Amino acid sequence: MLDGRRVLLAVTGGVAAYKSAYLARRLVEANVEVRVILTDSALEFIGPQTFAGITGNQPFTSLFAEDRSVSPHTELARWAHLIVVAPATANTIAKIATGVSSDLVSATLLAAECPVLLAPAMHTEMWESPATERNMKTLAADGYRFVGPVSGPLAGGDQGMGRVAEPEAILDAVEALMAPAKDALRLLVTAGGTREPIDPVRYVGNRSSGKMGHAIANEGAGRGMAVTLVTSSTLPVASGVKVVSVETAQEMADAVAEIDTDVAVMAAAVADFRPAESPSSKLSRSDGLEEIRLEPTPDVLASVVAREERPFVIGFAAETGAIDRAVDKAVKKKVDLLIYNNVTEPGSGFGTDTNRVVVIDSNGDTDSWPLMSKEEVAAGILDLIVSQASSSE
Repeated sequence: MLDGRRVLLAVTGGVAAYKSAYLARRLVEANVEVRVILTDSALEFIGPQTFAGITGNQPFTSLFAEDRSVSPHTELARWAHLIVVAPATANTIAKIATGVSSDLVSATLLAAECPVLLAPAMHTEMWESPATERNMKTLAADGYRFVGPVSGPLAGGDQGMGRVAEPEAILDAVEALMAPAKDALRLLVTAGGTREPIDPVRYVGNRSSGKMGHAIANEGAGRGMAVTLVTSSTLPVASGVKVVSVETAQEMADAVAEIDTDVAVMAAAVADFRPAESPSSKLSRSDGLEEIRLEPTPDVLASVVAREERPFVIGFAAETGAIDRAVDKAVKKKVDLLIYNNVTEPGSGFGTDTNRVVVIDSNGDTDSWPLMSKEEVAAGILDLIVSQASSSE
């Protein structure tokens, strides 16, 4: 359920911080990518190397002392699909409720647009104080989610309400939050290059790996969308992504036609032509072959745009030259957005882990993005979907 999700674990200063190390381990075992941020007070209870060893990522501990990022709070807030604060002390809860951003954790939470799950931990008297009660009501009204606290042994031998929820209970809450909601945005993604058979052994194809489309599908699942991926690629996908495997353009067109969706991201490199004839047995070199006659394949993108109940449509144009042809395609195809990339550019071709794209709108206006990982490009595309598709409803 959590494969490929990105969870930012914020650890604040309480004795229960030691349980966060086990929570990090359980998240990693669930194939979650985990990054950790710690307050100064948390460092009094547990060291950053513990989390580095568990997650494989060096934790962030300061707004200013890190040399890896100029603005770690904004970058981490954008990176996360979910932020978990465990333990969440009374001090941290008060900061969040009042909008204070005096340390890395509170600043990151103030910048976050993803869901936030708080696991409160404090002494009973602090939990039951009017101030904490007011702060919790404020956070609930602001959309924060909670797990715990529970009653049990507290620091110093005390007993009562305020004990942090156990890591397994927090993990269950994470899974529940990251499962697609019944009214989740439906996202259709096509990916990979189609293969059009010459005979049972040979085919006409292209160099598309499917990495970009799969990254978009994984990002959508991480954001709680109901994702269907129609793909010719065998790359892994995140848990929760429904995969429909195809090989030819006709198979992709048939599969897409059966899927109702709110948003369609047509990232597949669909062959424009296929052999007009494909014998049932392998062609022999000795028999010779004078020509391969080609015929057009179905236009999968056009079929989606032409639907009576038309979704928000994003097309792709992998080109080898100037952007003019892609701009013309964006206007003629009547897509909402078109993603152009020049596959001859270093780092922007088929099979690479990076991409440099230009976003073209239906009017032909362009927005050039810098060279980024395909995961970062996918996140940017999903940001556009969330902002533009929702505003067009």
